[in-house]
Amino acid sequence: MAAAAALLAGACVSPAGPVEAVRFVSPDRASELGRGSIRVTAGDGMDAGSLEYRSYAAAVERELERVGYQVLPVGAGSGRDVQTATIRIERMVLSPAGGERNPVSVGVGGGTGGFGSGLGVGIGINLGGRPKDRIATELFANIRSGDGVVLWEGRASVEAKAGTPMAETQLNAAKLAQGLFTGFPGESGATIKVP
Repeated sequence: MAAAAALLAGACVSPAGPVEAVRFVSPDRASELGRGSIRVTAGDGMDAGSLEYRSYAAAVERELERVGYQVLPVGAGSGRDVQTATIRIERMVLSPAGGERNPVSVGVGGGTGGFGSGLGVGIGINLGGRPKDRIATELFANIRSGDGVVLWEGRASVEAKAGTPMAETQLNAAKLAQGLFTGFPGESGATIKVP
């Protein structure tokens, strides 16, 4: 009974692939990272007032505070001593190859030799349905110094089945931001996977 309950509980969890992240660090100005004041802004094509953007921005702000920054409130001014983190999010639907599958298939087989010949017909019924789409989400971020020089940039991505909690913004935002800033600033050019 306990094993059956554990199996059912495991089926409810929405598996998502690990977050894959890659970061690039300015070698001559890396010492400026992780300290001082920083403000978070929306990248090109992002609606800074949307709930989706605000979810990702809040997750990034939490991670920036965790790595040592003092995050300024939205709308705070800039200056030579204030760094800027610009973020952008892209979401894509990945459909399984082959599109729709026929739920019923018929196979015919036959053989001769030995003690006789035979012919068989088999019918297969697919009860699994069509494979679910996957939602791929990428979070891009860069950090610029007060004089506009890019000090750090990174990209984190994750895939989850459509309709699962991990495909939704709230969980997805926290997981991507955590993956992006794990071991900040990170080894330049190295790709990491964060479970």
